[in-house]
Amino acid sequence: MDATHRFDPVHKLPDVRAVEWPTLSLILGASAVWILATTLISAISLPLGIVVTTLAIALLSSLSHEVLHGHPFRNQKWNEALVFIQPNLFVPYGRFRDTHLAHHHDEDLTDPYDDPESNYFDPAVWARQPRFVRWIYRFNNTLLGRMLIGTALGQISFMCADWRLIRGGDRSVATAWALHLVGVVLVVWWVIAVSAMPFWAYLLAAYCGMALIKIRTFLEHRAHEKCRARTVIIEDRGILAFLFLNNNFHVVHHAHPKVAWYRLPALYEARKEAFQARNESYVYRSYRDVFARYFLRTKDPVPHPLWWPK
Repeated sequence: MDATHRFDPVHKLPDVRAVEWPTLSLILGASAVWILATTLISAISLPLGIVVTTLAIALLSSLSHEVLHGHPFRNQKWNEALVFIQPNLFVPYGRFRDTHLAHHHDEDLTDPYDDPESNYFDPAVWARQPRFVRWIYRFNNTLLGRMLIGTALGQISFMCADWRLIRGGDRSVATAWALHLVGVVLVVWWVIAVSAMPFWAYLLAAYCGMALIKIRTFLEHRAHEKCRARTVIIEDRGILAFLFLNNNFHVVHHAHPKVAWYRLPALYEARKEAFQARNESYVYRSYRDVFARYFLRTKDPVPHPLWWPK
């Protein structure tokens, strides 16, 4: 057993409170900010409304991640009722939940086929891609590219894969999309009938919100022979860490996926050396360092450098 699990009491008893008030309060608060941003703030200043809506959408996306891991209630149906409506418009909660939980099979991390969140290509598939496609995906492996086109590329790939599953008769995928479309209709009605925000402006805010999330996912995982060493630590405590609900301490989250977001920094500090030994020093001091290194440079090759068929 991993040393972090063996000695860490938090792993044995994540959080037994009936209601995690910090998480519930943040869900309600972020939802209130979203309402204010699309109405009052946008009526006063549309650019400011777009910015605040972007931030609210990014935070609500991070909160959806908390929900799928069992927060803030013990009853998961109550949790999921809180995020039934997805203001980001793009990703059904049910599909996010199912693919992300599959992603938590650490032995498959970065696998081009078995990790739903991998950005790597099978080298054989990569070799068959046209030059223009290769250029697009290389640009996507810079932080600037990931923020500008990463959401669009990911959405196209995600929807094509889900469409194949639906055509193949996967009812769970079809149900997730049907429920999501109900939420999309409600959001579109709100924007058009109630908000002070033009629909184009809301679409821009939704895209920018997901672009912010791409900063978090950009280098969460790397190709490495040891699965425990594939997950990053970014020792940041600023605004991005808050928007990402401390998932920059990502190796801590993968080791203890049931631990609430507000407990991750203290857990990391208490076992800092153990976590850094676990991921073999895959550590960055801050998101400033990440931007400085990778804003215009690729972080790794697109074809998986260590992948071979199973």
